[in-house]
Amino acid sequence: MKPMHIKGAAAFAGLTLAISLAGCSTDEPGSTEAGGSYTTSEVSDGDTTFTVVDNPGDYPDLSYGSESGVTLLEEEIDGSTVAFKDMNANGELDTWEDWRLASTERAADIAGQMSIEQIAGLMLFSSHERSPGDGLTDAQKTYLSESNLRAVLNAAGSDAGTTVPWVNAMQAYVETLATEDTPYVPVNFASDPRSTAGSGGYNADGADISRWPSNLGLAATFDPAYTLQFGQMASAEYRALGITTALSPQIDLATEPRWLRVGGTFGEDSDLAAELTAAYVSGFQGSDGAADWGTESVNAMIKHWPGDGPGEGGRESHTEVGKYGVYPGGNLDEHIKVFQAALDSAAVMTSYSISLDGDGQPLFEDRMGTAYDTGLMSILRDDNAFGGVVVTDWGVMTGKNDEGAFIATAHGAEDLAPAERYVEVLGTGHDMFGGVNDATILLEGAALWQEKFEAGELDVDAETRFQESGARILKMFFDAGLYESAFLDPEESASVLASDDKVQAGYDAQLASIVMLKNDGVIAEGVDPSELTVYIPQSEDNGVASLFGPATYSQGPTMDLDAAAEIFGTVVTDEVVLNDEGVATSITAPDLTDVDLVLVGMDSPNNGDNFSGAGHDVETGEWYPFSLQYRPYTADGDNVRKVSIAGDILEDGTQENRSYFGNTSRISNEADLDAFERAVAAVEASGSDIPVVAVLKAVNPIIPAEFEADADAILVSFGTSDKAVYDVATGAYEPSGRLPIQFPANMDTVEAQLEDVAKDMTPYTDAAGNAYDFGFGLNWSGVIAD
Repeated sequence: MKPMHIKGAAAFAGLTLAISLAGCSTDEPGSTEAGGSYTTSEVSDGDTTFTVVDNPGDYPDLSYGSESGVTLLEEEIDGSTVAFKDMNANGELDTWEDWRLASTERAADIAGQMSIEQIAGLMLFSSHERSPGDGLTDAQKTYLSESNLRAVLNAAGSDAGTTVPWVNAMQAYVETLATEDTPYVPVNFASDPRSTAGSGGYNADGADISRWPSNLGLAATFDPAYTLQFGQMASAEYRALGITTALSPQIDLATEPRWLRVGGTFGEDSDLAAELTAAYVSGFQGSDGAADWGTESVNAMIKHWPGDGPGEGGRESHTEVGKYGVYPGGNLDEHIKVFQAALDSAAVMTSYSISLDGDGQPLFEDRMGTAYDTGLMSILRDDNAFGGVVVTDWGVMTGKNDEGAFIATAHGAEDLAPAERYVEVLGTGHDMFGGVNDATILLEGAALWQEKFEAGELDVDAETRFQESGARILKMFFDAGLYESAFLDPEESASVLASDDKVQAGYDAQLASIVMLKNDGVIAEGVDPSELTVYIPQSEDNGVASLFGPATYSQGPTMDLDAAAEIFGTVVTDEVVLNDEGVATSITAPDLTDVDLVLVGMDSPNNGDNFSGAGHDVETGEWYPFSLQYRPYTADGDNVRKVSIAGDILEDGTQENRSYFGNTSRISNEADLDAFERAVAAVEASGSDIPVVAVLKAVNPIIPAEFEADADAILVSFGTSDKAVYDVATGAYEPSGRLPIQFPANMDTVEAQLEDVAKDMTPYTDAAGNAYDFGFGLNWSGVIAD
């Protein structure tokens, strides 16, 4: 039947009357059984008021801003009166407005009505928005209205009190931008991972959202059920914060153990990583425990195609220093295998790196980053028939020599004009551009594309090419149900975020991820920690300078003292003397006579972060090695390359040598090993037999040779809370985790391994004869069987 048009959202009183006449009530609950009628109600977050339409049965509920101008259409379906939103006020139920139709059909319909300028806005992905407490800002209004941007990266915390009003204000604002000539497009909020316990920033302990182990920790469980459950629960929390796209999972295969991003991966085994990737994507894109799209679904974005793990020497491609990924083992296919496990993912993010073979030559013809590499992109789009959205990583459209460049990762494309870069990247099959708020240069690229088409250099015109991307992008909006309901009810969000079941499930996963490498009779069940006195030493980290500022010194306990005080009878720590700048001038261990247990937290040796440019000293020009040990490591062994595989091509046609042979590592937290040794010395001075447990808070493999012999037990935590570690250390939970990465014997085997090949190091073997190899872990009975 022809849908009935109900006048409404612009004048709420009129809507109330019209709906009442239609047999629906704004005051009484509607029937949820077939044969019922939709009802409406008003909801406010204190700033924004919106209307909620409760459709009967399983039909989708709707929402729209009270000042949007949206009206309602109704139809009879199987005896039920249901509502649709008339989002262009034409009195007709258009294809893109009909929630009964497939998302692909709806997306193609509306994309076909949009201009290049409108679709260009869809192709932008905003820079990081970190302050939702500021509300809807003028800068945000500008990119929403003038550039038509609709993908906003929420890089703030998970506080619903500030996030919900910000999300609703932005959604209400974009509704007002719709006109007869400008179809309505809601905002697609996105987020990097935000649920990892104990990792700092908005990935930290807190009561705002459930906390889980890192990806590496999920891999350490060797059980995809935890990853699936994480996806199902975290996606519901994302939706409660208005987030409909996850810039995750990071599925780069961690074949280079020194790489600065190993902690975000599922480890180095392609079979395990593929299984967990599939579980993660299924969990996020399903809803309410089912595989189908629904109100808890979040678009997943697997990254970074084709795998950014094999950076030469472990250097990171966020800066010029690490822009080369190398494949001396010819092992590209294994990295791609992980992506092939989840090509039902809504989106793929491509890597920064220029990919070279073992001779330093491009894997294909392009000596450019992945976004510009036609060979690598053809494998994704053509060979693997990926039809979803492809997104550049942030900064890929900016060259290091561009005016005002900050995050500039157009590796290999620096000499192209900015508009030419867009033509190149559109030509490789990309749809969206990370970190771009302004459509100006993209539109210049559209004009250049059209010129090339008219000159016979391209096969399709600019409008067709843009509408192709527009349809792919909009499918993400329809799949997530944004066109039906983009607003957040603050009470509903509060009930979802950090609910008891999610918090407990996350904590259970943390416990299951902890790996016990060594146990000389120290860790066992039946211990009452409330009767124990525990010593936790202090440490310091000198920090590493980065694009965001100089190195920042930090000092504090190696594990959480407050969490320890809730479990143990007494907690003691070092006496620390600080100077006027807050730097420790002395750290002294206490008398351990009455201490029952020593717990020493040790972070992975800190080589730097993504934005530190670590591996290269800009002032001296020296290249220096990353290390997996705490004490200084000088790279002068037989396996150290004297000539690097990768390097820039110089003006004379020769290749730059980025070798670090003969140079020494620069670890900023060597003091973690000092803390361990200070604890061991204090135990010896006490004359008591006090067990020492080393707790490795790992984001990379660690070489245990520096401390293993003096440790009575070793636990490995991959992005968990210290409380979870305490529960394992005191026997409240039997350890079940296993290593998802090898822990090497020494730096010589690290230098000998190939960056693109997994599990090719000699693992460390302890005094008991246990090799800390991939898959190794202990429980109370001994080695955990495969």
